[in-house]
Amino acid sequence: MDWIKAIQRAVDYIEDHITERIDYEEVAKRAYSSSFHFQRVFGITCGYTLGEYIRMRRLSLAGSELLTGEVKVIDVAYKYGYETPESFSRAFLRYHGILPSQVKRGCLLKSFSRLTVNIDLVGGSTMNYRIEKRPQMILTGYKKRFTGVPNGEERAKQEEQFFCTTRAKQWLLRGMACGESAEIDYCVVDNIGDDGYDFYIASRLDDWGREVMYDHSVTGVEFMEDMGFEEIVIPERTYVVFETDKMKRPIGAYVDIRRKIVQEWLPSAGYVFSETPMPESMGKRYLFDEGPEVVVLHWARKPNSQDRFVEICLPIKEV
Repeated sequence: MDWIKAIQRAVDYIEDHITERIDYEEVAKRAYSSSFHFQRVFGITCGYTLGEYIRMRRLSLAGSELLTGEVKVIDVAYKYGYETPESFSRAFLRYHGILPSQVKRGCLLKSFSRLTVNIDLVGGSTMNYRIEKRPQMILTGYKKRFTGVPNGEERAKQEEQFFCTTRAKQWLLRGMACGESAEIDYCVVDNIGDDGYDFYIASRLDDWGREVMYDHSVTGVEFMEDMGFEEIVIPERTYVVFETDKMKRPIGAYVDIRRKIVQEWLPSAGYVFSETPMPESMGKRYLFDEGPEVVVLHWARKPNSQDRFVEICLPIKEV
């Protein structure tokens, strides 16, 4: 109940200040949370980012005012936080499909209703997890900026398309990996914001592999610099780790677990997503100051095996 009330207080604060500049820190305080944790939970739970909610509510209210009142476009634009009528018109057109100057009685506009958080009976299902401290890990991979929030069908579609259209890069990474590492793919989610998030596909190479991957005399090719690979340093952190059951196609279970973690496990577990800043070390670039999601795909060379499974690793700290 407290969890539901906290989110509703945050939403009520947004609605009470919908025509003002909204500080995400102030919103999160209403839910007794940090800005990072609140935005992450809000996005996964609602299916859109906090910024998207605010933008769609403002454009919905603006459309209603233009449709029913004798108001000027420029006044509505400034009221809902747009710096110029031109920027308001572009946003209005993308959302409603018509320009604000074209609004008249009888035309069709989109309505995005105020969010009300209700109590649903969720849970009642078994989720196997473990909490463990994992050492620093160095991955090598490449990224793409995804839109939306890191949950649900939109992520699943973008993830599938990214994997299906970058197979050569995956083959190169697996070829450079050794032993058991060659049988595992990694996905990393970072830099979550209103415009989306960074999604990495990566492998774990040994020290020698990372050292010589751009040495033409060793690789025999001169195109490695053009592949867009990055060294990804994930610092030592405490993670909650969930696993799917072992099966031939675990992706469906993997998507379902992501949703259940936030909706069922997190509210009652006494933890929040970790956001402890990471230090600089040896000139290397530390990613994920606010905590990455690391997905471990145990399936690279097991296309027909019933032993394939997925791990979801989320950095956490106690409340």
